[in-house]
Amino acid sequence: MYDPAAMNTWDVAVVGAGCFGAWTALSLCREGLGVLLVDRYGPANARASSAGESRIIRMGYGPDELYTRMSQRSLAAWQRLAEKTRELLFHETGVLWLGRAGDRYTLDTLSVLARAGVTHERLDAEEMQARYPQFSLDDHMWGIFEPGSGALMARRAVQVVVRVAVEAGVEYRTADIAPPVSRGRVRALRASDSEEIRAGTFVFACGAWLRKVFPELLGKRIFPTRQEELFFGPPSGHGRFTSGRMPTWIDFGAEMYGMPDLDAHGVKICTDRDGEPIDPDSAERLVSAASVERVRAFIVRRFPVLATAPLVDARVCQYENTSNSDFLIDRHPDHDNVWIVGGGSGHGFKHGPAVGEYVVAQLLGSGMPEPRFGIATKGIVKKRAVF
Repeated sequence: MYDPAAMNTWDVAVVGAGCFGAWTALSLCREGLGVLLVDRYGPANARASSAGESRIIRMGYGPDELYTRMSQRSLAAWQRLAEKTRELLFHETGVLWLGRAGDRYTLDTLSVLARAGVTHERLDAEEMQARYPQFSLDDHMWGIFEPGSGALMARRAVQVVVRVAVEAGVEYRTADIAPPVSRGRVRALRASDSEEIRAGTFVFACGAWLRKVFPELLGKRIFPTRQEELFFGPPSGHGRFTSGRMPTWIDFGAEMYGMPDLDAHGVKICTDRDGEPIDPDSAERLVSAASVERVRAFIVRRFPVLATAPLVDARVCQYENTSNSDFLIDRHPDHDNVWIVGGGSGHGFKHGPAVGEYVVAQLLGSGMPEPRFGIATKGIVKKRAVF
């Protein structure tokens, strides 16, 4: 059995206990490796991209079958974890895509779902309106419904992954880790408590902090942006907005998405548009009046029953975008035993299990690298290609 105290080193030290880092640590531990997991603020802390109440898990990705397949594997892993821990980590609300006539992305989604064997339905506006009277839809709209998809309870889910990882043998610590300062193989890193962290491999899964940890390499390749989540109180005694009767939904044409009233926390409605740059350490987490106004204008059109609904909760998180919105999972070009895992880009949370699986394959040399995840594909100008 691996004994880090006796050996005075770890097989792998994972820096960052968000969704990617937590699943990476758990996946490595399941392979029998000695793993240290470190986070500067704590798993799913309020500053993290992995924090907050909920995240969508969907199979549809337009023509991007790569991410559809990853979502399929990840959903199965999330469901196994929920069953094992008896924690409510996933709400099977179904996911409703709202498309328009001639919408190429939604048509491509339809094709990939069929090819991947994902259960789904194509619905016209009349069918959607009859099934979901909460929505107010235009005649030219149509939709795709994924009945097996839904919402993950984000903060709770990450904390459960970390707990399970610790139970499996991962050691968790709260500390700052200084990045490597010289080129070549890294033997050890210094923690904020002055302890030396020694490991054979170091994985930095720091989310929005990656550009701070590696400013020369990623300072212009990672784009943390301010994103605002709003929760509106449904009418009293009105059950149409609960998870049993309202689906999670995505309206890319309006740059909006949302979820039903999960855990009686309110109906979530958010703008899917990159916000202003954000510093994850120092940013004040207060939502803007402009954001509330924009979402309310959308509510009047799409959910008229909620037109006067009170804002019952709101929070600011961040996207951690790469230039093209593909993940960044690659070896550091200056350190052969340092890996970078990030670039969630607003769609990554759901993929935590598949990312952990992929990182293990790369570290153990048992899987082919995905070129799209390489540093070489990440530019310094944002041009979103994954939605």
